[in-house]
Amino acid sequence: MSAPDLPEKDRMTTLLSAIQSATGVRRVELVRFVKFAVVGAIGAVVDFSILNLGIQAFGLAKWLANTFSFTAAVASNFTWNRLWTYPETRGEPLGRQAGQFFLVNLVGYVINQAVFLSLDRYVFTDWGAWGYNLAKALAIGVVLFWNFGVNRVWTYRNVR
Repeated sequence: MSAPDLPEKDRMTTLLSAIQSATGVRRVELVRFVKFAVVGAIGAVVDFSILNLGIQAFGLAKWLANTFSFTAAVASNFTWNRLWTYPETRGEPLGRQAGQFFLVNLVGYVINQAVFLSLDRYVFTDWGAWGYNLAKALAIGVVLFWNFGVNRVWTYRNVR
């Protein structure tokens, strides 16, 4: 049976095994990263929606619309990560965990804002909505790795 003929679950298992072999990363961490990325994708939908609504419907400055959209995405991401990516942490104090998550994301916000505004101004000039949306997509991609790495070793360090 070739890979395309395998059931979806078996293809995912094969892919995770290949990545694990190539990187040496434990399978459970690969699954967590995939879940974290799915949660991030949901957050990106929230982020892009509020960003474009703020700019196009309310005429907000890009930095302000990005602040609102990033904050809403962080709230969504925290909720879904606590419930799905790291469900074993639900027994930990909510305030401490939320505080750590939001501190990590505060640095992520600075990175996001710098990448977003720089690319919008210097790279995607005169591209209109396409430009700032491309800038936002790249900013989200950069911050994804920062947020996963630091949250994994600090906010969710007790997860085995």
